[in-house]
Amino acid sequence: MDILKRTKMADAKPISSPMASSTHLSSFEGDLLLDPTLYRSAVGALQYVCITCLDISFCVNKLSQFMHKPTDLHWQSVKRLLRYLKETIQHGLHFYASTSTNLQAFSDADWAGSRDDRRSTGGYCIFLGRNLIS
Repeated sequence: MDILKRTKMADAKPISSPMASSTHLSSFEGDLLLDPTLYRSAVGALQYVCITCLDISFCVNKLSQFMHKPTDLHWQSVKRLLRYLKETIQHGLHFYASTSTNLQAFSDADWAGSRDDRRSTGGYCIFLGRNLIS
């Protein structure tokens, strides 16, 4: 993972969750990063990782909301996510052979969970048989 080398986190201790449940990021807390280039580069790379690691989609979406003015608290969350990826490098999607065409969809929303503008964050997953397809 090139991003781990570029962020000097190759020797960081792995962690088992991408974001603490108590984490509430805001545009108005923390000190602005003097050079936000590394933050933007890391979050941009993580957006591509989301294609194969769906479990980090929520975190990457949340971190992407602060690209214009990232703070040190946002950077700490990026580093935690990188530590999580280091822990789960062997995880992946598994597709199972099935004749089932059963389509199931699940969704959730946090209803005004953003501390800055009270907007909601939603998510969904769609299964075809036992396989996650979206």
